[in-house]
Amino acid sequence: MATSEGNPEEMRNRTQQSPLASQRAKDDGQPQTGRFATWFPLGAKEGFNQWWAGTSPMATEHRVLSFIPHLQSPPTHTQTGSAPASAGPSSADLNAPPQHSEEHVTTNSTTDPYGPRRWNSEMVELSGRGRALNEFSVERVGEEVENNLVMLHGYGAGLGFFYRNFEAISRATGWKVYALDLLGMGRSTRPTFKIAAKDKEGKITEAENWFIDALEEWRIKRGLEKFTLLGHSLGGYLAVAYALKYPGRLNKLILASPVGIPEDPEAVNDELPGPEDSTMANEFTQDASETTSGSKPVVADNNNFLNQRKKGEEAAAANKPPRRRLPGWVTYLWEANMISPFSLVRWSGPLGPRLVSGWTSRRFSQLPEEEAQALHDYSYSLFRQRGSSEYALAFLLAPGAFARSPLIRRIQGVGRQWIQAHDGPTVDGDTPPKKCIKTGSKSPAPSIASAAQSRHSQEGQRESGIPIVFMYGEHDWMDVAGGFASEEKIKQERARILANATAEERRKDHGEAKVIIINKAGHHVYLDGWEQFNRVMLEEMEDVKRRAHAVKS
Repeated sequence: MATSEGNPEEMRNRTQQSPLASQRAKDDGQPQTGRFATWFPLGAKEGFNQWWAGTSPMATEHRVLSFIPHLQSPPTHTQTGSAPASAGPSSADLNAPPQHSEEHVTTNSTTDPYGPRRWNSEMVELSGRGRALNEFSVERVGEEVENNLVMLHGYGAGLGFFYRNFEAISRATGWKVYALDLLGMGRSTRPTFKIAAKDKEGKITEAENWFIDALEEWRIKRGLEKFTLLGHSLGGYLAVAYALKYPGRLNKLILASPVGIPEDPEAVNDELPGPEDSTMANEFTQDASETTSGSKPVVADNNNFLNQRKKGEEAAAANKPPRRRLPGWVTYLWEANMISPFSLVRWSGPLGPRLVSGWTSRRFSQLPEEEAQALHDYSYSLFRQRGSSEYALAFLLAPGAFARSPLIRRIQGVGRQWIQAHDGPTVDGDTPPKKCIKTGSKSPAPSIASAAQSRHSQEGQRESGIPIVFMYGEHDWMDVAGGFASEEKIKQERARILANATAEERRKDHGEAKVIIINKAGHHVYLDGWEQFNRVMLEEMEDVKRRAHAVKS
């Protein structure tokens, strides 16, 4: 693929023609030309130019992060996934990314009213071939780091999507903030994803372990004893899985519109995922203008924006036959890891940017045009990367974003596990489980090896609960009822555990849960309602500090 090194202004004109033009014209009541142009507003010429320019994820991530207040020239390491490090900075950016890896930027009190702060971009190498996580972090200079916050993005996204949160959240004193790209997504490396297990439960566990084992190994490399974990959407699902498999590591769990909580019989009983089971289509069709205008999208259907639940009920009522299985060649391509929701973008060549604009034009329609364009470029540069952990989705979720192993069945175990090595994210009983001898995953199991010594003194102890926060948008396509059901289940488990507890045990127990609604926000609560989201995050981070001080006193 060619990479242009021409005039920067010319490049911006070629690759940054706004895909929002048609959407904004539609909102203003202007006539549209053609159905395709309405749904995919980026013009053919602009789409071809963007495809031909091949702007790197490094450059597009840098551009998005440049919108962080007081950080117009953010640090950006040069490595992306399995691709070689870029030879030099991209001429397509207003501010060229640094040419050297692991470079950091320090803002001072003159340029940054909340500084000085150190911002860092780094690829953190993990064990095994082709395993590394893209990391972006910020810490306050001259202050001791007392607490750490780790942020996980949703399906197909990247850490750059949190660009409206980093500055406000990092104002908290004594905190260091990390954002990570999940293994196989964003700018993290993209190793080949394969499932070795033969049974359904084993496949689910292996897919979950793929992500959370990498997170645990990253924690060990960073030397974090405990931290607060924030996960959005799929990141929220995986945050719960991490809390179950690696107990004793979290002091709070914050789930922003988490996927996979409600239970659906069809999702649970479906034995084998197939190519037709790509689930996050609802994420790519929600219109931000409908969710932030104060009116709920008229086509919303609780957990699924595409009305899969309603369609399923109608089909059952009409006694319709089961849907036809897809052709064998499609199944073969799926099992060979060649089909995913992003395969079409990769296969469509010059048409790819236009297809992506169909989502970005609606998803980011309420943002300033320059920011929306930067997110479109960023999204396309990520979507076109080699497929990897995106193929895990069908093993975790069924159509409608219902989990094959629903979190509502497991959420009560978060903060109540026995502190020892676990095979996978399963819920412990009231007696310690047998020592595990394998992880159920082909990825490394750092909790059994590297962290064994540090946890030896805690073996045989049970967690005394952790606070869990569920956040949903006012107009979220994710069903908030799942959050309330989880809150009730967590309260019931706490009452059961403490039924015969001593006063001291009750004082030390932190097993609480609550649901928070972000006003005028859809599924992307951190972006749609970023100001309220940031305030809530700072309040929850302050609560972590209060609890820690109370324990010490």
